[in-house]
Order: sequence, then structure tokens, then C-alpha cells
Amino acid sequence: MYRLLYSLLLCFTAISIFGQQDNSPQNLASALLAKTGQKLNIGGYAQVDMTNQLQAGKRSNTSLDVSRMVVSLGYRFTDKTQFITEVEFEHVKELYVEQAFLHHTFFDALSFRGGLMLIPMGIINEYHEPTTFNGVLRPMVDNLIVPTTWREIGAGFTGRLQEIGLKYQIYLVNGFSSFGSDLKGTLNGSGYLRNGRQRGAKSFLSAPNLSAKVDYFGVRGLKLGLAGYFGDTQSSLFNNLDRSDEAGIARADSTIVGINMLGLDARYGWKGFQARAQIIYAKQSNSAAYNDYTNSDLGASVLGFYYEESYNLLKLTSSSHQLNVFCRFEHYDTHFSVDAGAVRQEKYRVNEYVFGLGWKPAEGAVFKIDARLRKAKTESSYTPYLNAGIGVWF
Repeated sequence: MYRLLYSLLLCFTAISIFGQQDNSPQNLASALLAKTGQKLNIGGYAQVDMTNQLQAGKRSNTSLDVSRMVVSLGYRFTDKTQFITEVEFEHVKELYVEQAFLHHTFFDALSFRGGLMLIPMGIINEYHEPTTFNGVLRPMVDNLIVPTTWREIGAGFTGRLQEIGLKYQIYLVNGFSSFGSDLKGTLNGSGYLRNGRQRGAKSFLSAPNLSAKVDYFGVRGLKLGLAGYFGDTQSSLFNNLDRSDEAGIARADSTIVGINMLGLDARYGWKGFQARAQIIYAKQSNSAAYNDYTNSDLGASVLGFYYEESYNLLKLTSSSHQLNVFCRFEHYDTHFSVDAGAVRQEKYRVNEYVFGLGWKPAEGAVFKIDARLRKAKTESSYTPYLNAGIGVWF
């Protein structure tokens, strides 16, 4: 399977030089930053989903959910200095601040940014507006391995070298909380890092983490991304810890996990055809001591990847609408390896196939439907799901 993925990525990159469509990156925040002519700019996006698990011989209730409703504001102090924020309602009743950063441009190749920011890893974490991806739900690699929406407080530099088609980002941010104020571990095999996101909500810092990404968009129709995230998790046991307390320091150290994550992603578009590929690998250090202290099952390394193709069936007609048919294969494993003495849980090794349609009657609006087949290594057959939903971005 890994040889097949590698071959697909090579072919995907090789044929892209013939592309004829510009696919340079843009999301809601970058769209607001690019707006000129007025001080205050408003945008937003929303997603309403229907999901249903189909089981032979059983009835299941259909789940209906306003997954998220986001309102974004951009304020331009000067042509060089702007503030961007996104306020998100999840599942109607949960309120979060998704982004809140101050951005100052020195020139195109150098800007400084500080505040609550998205971590540049993979595709969906930065480009998660529902009209920008196929399928009702976000890919699981971008939900589990990369815990979208992954944002933390920090500061750093970003810039765009238009002449050679490069964009870079490099930030110092606070890390995941691996041991919270409730004196419980947050990281494990089932959720990986997801429950450790601090999300700017009374976050605490033991040691800063490094997040960086380089994107290439110099060939029409092609976008390539290489990202890295390196550092240690944060633990509440270090708070008010006496430096002479060797036993206390040893306990606190056992709740720290080192994370080294690398991601490669690619997108390509040509005459109604779109393809995406992504692979994320992460290695955790000190996971054996962490599992022993917290009674958890965090893996020593994780791996996730997917490949997706889509085509606009209305491309050769005079219609301004889009009708995109797509298919995606996805694999993720949060126990890709485990420490000596630990038991690898095959239930965390999963394959998924997703097939569906997306109808866009207007720019920024989409109706979606898809079928999802999921199978863990421990299961004898695929479990089917039927999903439908709507998405908007403005």
C-alpha cells in the first residue's frame, strides 16, 4: 500500500507541470487580509450535516447537526496593519474563538503575525471552509492525526515570494496540554492529540513549540506543501514546582511527550479535474513513561494518508454551476508503532473509502451527499455511512 501511495504521488507531481489552472492558496482569513477599500470587512462560513450509520438488521437514528457557524471580522488599521478574528458556534451551543491575530506587513516577502493562529499542517486545518473540500465531513486524517481545527497562541513570520511561487510560515506557539489541571492525561490512541488542544482558552506554556510550513504554487494548477511541527507537550505538574523537588520534577517529566510531526500535501487542478494527496507522520518520545504514569495507550508513532480525485461533470457545458463527483481512499493508524512492552491495538488501524457528489449552484454555496465505508483492522467487513449536508462561505 505504501509503495502504491508513493507511486501515485510521483505520478501526481510529474503530470502537474501540464496544468493550466491557477490554484494558489486562499481561505477566509487570507481573503479578508486581501480586501482593500474599507476599514471593516465581514465574512463567514457555515456547515449543516446529516449522518447515518447503516447496520444490517438494525435501525439507527439519523444525526442532524449545525456543525459550525463562523463569523469573521477583519479590521484594517492601515494598509500594513490588520486584525483578523473568527468566532465560531459549534453544534449550536458551543462558542469558540477560532482565530484572533494581529498581522503587520513589512513587504510581500515578510510579515509579522501574533495571537491565536491556525497551525499550518496538512490541507484542511488551514483550508477548512466547507465549500473548499469534497465530502460532507472533513477527512479523518485531518480530523484525527491533524486535530483540525488546530490553533494555538503564538507569534512568528510569514511571507510570499510571488516571483518563484513560494509562501512560508514559521511560528513559536504553545504546545498541547498532555496533563491538565484535573490531573488526568489527555493523549491516547483513540483521540491521539485532539483532547490536548488548548485553543487559546486559558492556555499555559511549559516550553514553546515550533511550527513551520513552505508552500509552492509556482506551476499553474499545482500546490505543494511541506510542514513540520516540533516540540514538547505542556503539563500542569510544572506549575509552582520547586526547582529543588527532584521527585516532583521526575513526575512532571513523565507527563511530557515530545512530538515531531511532518506533513506533505499536494493539490492539482486541470479543466474540471481535481486531485489531492496528503501524508502525515508523527513520532512521539517519552510515550512509554507517559502511558505508565497516566494509564493511557498513546502510540510511539502515527501515520495517516489519503488520495482523492474529483471531476466537475458540468465543465463541458454552458452552466455556471458545478457538479463535482469524487472518490477518496484514506488510511490512518494511531498505533503505527508502540514502545517495547506495549501492545499494538489493531483497532486504531483504519481504512476508509468515500464516494460522493457536490453541487455548487453559486460560488460559495454547496449541497453535498456521500457514502462512507469504514473498516478497522480488527473488523471483518466495512461499515457503511450515508451523509448529506450544506455548506456556505462568504
